Amino acid sequence: MEEQKNLQEEQPRGETSSSKLGTQPVGKLLLKLSIPTITAQLVNALYNIVDRIYIGHMPDSGSYALTAMGVCLSLIMIISAFAYLTAIGGAARASIMMGKGDKEEAERILGNCAVVTAAVGAILTVIFIIFAEKLLWTFGATEDTIEYAVEYMRIYALGSVFVELALGLNAFITAQGFSLIGMLSVLIGAVTNIVLDPILIYGFSMGVKGAAIATVVSQMFSAIWVVAFLTGKKTVLRIRPKYFKVCLASYLPCIFLGLSPFIMQFTESVLTICFNVSLKKYGGTIAVGAMTILSSVMQFAMLPLQGMTQGAQPVVSYNYGAGKKERVKRAFSILLRSCVIYSALLWAICMIFPQLFVMMFTTDEALKAYAIKPLRIYMCMSLIFGAQIACQQTFIALGNAKTSFFLAVLRKIILLIPLIFVLPYIFTADKVTAVFMAEPIADTLAVATTVTIFAVSFSKYLKREDTQENVPVPASEGDAAENEKEEISAHVGGASEKEERNFSEQGEGRQNPFDGI
Repeated sequence: MEEQKNLQEEQPRGETSSSKLGTQPVGKLLLKLSIPTITAQLVNALYNIVDRIYIGHMPDSGSYALTAMGVCLSLIMIISAFAYLTAIGGAARASIMMGKGDKEEAERILGNCAVVTAAVGAILTVIFIIFAEKLLWTFGATEDTIEYAVEYMRIYALGSVFVELALGLNAFITAQGFSLIGMLSVLIGAVTNIVLDPILIYGFSMGVKGAAIATVVSQMFSAIWVVAFLTGKKTVLRIRPKYFKVCLASYLPCIFLGLSPFIMQFTESVLTICFNVSLKKYGGTIAVGAMTILSSVMQFAMLPLQGMTQGAQPVVSYNYGAGKKERVKRAFSILLRSCVIYSALLWAICMIFPQLFVMMFTTDEALKAYAIKPLRIYMCMSLIFGAQIACQQTFIALGNAKTSFFLAVLRKIILLIPLIFVLPYIFTADKVTAVFMAEPIADTLAVATTVTIFAVSFSKYLKREDTQENVPVPASEGDAAENEKEEISAHVGGASEKEERNFSEQGEGRQNPFDGI
């Protein structure tokens, strides 16, 4: 009875908070949600940057320890990728369910994602502790770096559960429209890491171990903050133990949606190996060093794009679930323009002032001189990359798992990895340049495919009667599904039949999602 009373007291607040996603001006919402998510992305990058800065200045062993950190980073990205797999897709699904008015299903998704994410984190802890050394050798550790890499990785692995919970469940905070709280989740961890690093590395002379402990503690604080909020009174969706029992019907669609960001993150490690192997063969150590700079520029330059799409996700998903299709179109239009403008500015800076980016990552004159030309080649198609990100992430926000998965696989696995090894045999005059060309060629083909698919399918997808699942309803089940939809709409105050007809008429008058952009 007490729990029921509390729920009744909290419900108006929750409905008021979440309904803003469906009522406030779309442009204002996107700005309000995107600024904290962009900030969070940039702050999150501080974790590894700060560790590298402090470790790189360690007396005597700094260079070896820094190289070891680079090797560990590939494994750390894999751990992060599993958070995307287990929870990021769930956040989009939860937003859609909130838009439909089905808070119970949204909380079931949250509970399922919470327990699976924690379980995966525990499994990864065991795997990386036992097989840390073997994995590090595979990812490029040497005799000089293996000791430092193993020390760091085994301690970092102890915090895998915290990483999974902090990264995965924080998406559910942003999905509800609490982007400022989501930013604070990241900021708490980053500040803790910055404070503890010098104390443990130098003050207690713990070196690499100190950096690893600082990172684990900081991730623990972030995870505690996230879980505390999602079990508190201010959240719309609450973690409830009764939803810890995994319901496959609720959770599997989340996994399917999470496959796209999982592949994008996981394959970054694979790409690092592929690029380094090919460049070392044709260009030697300096070419590998240049690639380290290029990949760093790409990763950090893309953070604002990721922040924009994360900020837009709750708006798109909620309004899609609520049947407010014109708000979905408006949100995508603003997101697309913002992403394209940013990527165009990024392209201009890379083409005109490439040395600015190179100087951020190295003081070696020979490497700086060498890296300028490859940077221009590597980033030459970043001009249109904003369209790729906007369209691909919108598919995820709409719950379109199949298309988002295909596009993720297309760019990196089908196109980029084969091109890294094939192009040097085609452009034999300059094989190193050929390797660097793999990125812009893959980007061009991927963007063209993504935009084409999106332009053809977006309006049709919004008109689908079955907005809950990304699969066609069998004819025998059509009547039942329609009845269920009407019952849900009547129960939660969804759109009336007249309103639905108005949405359809509006959609027919503006079928191309790029109209008005």
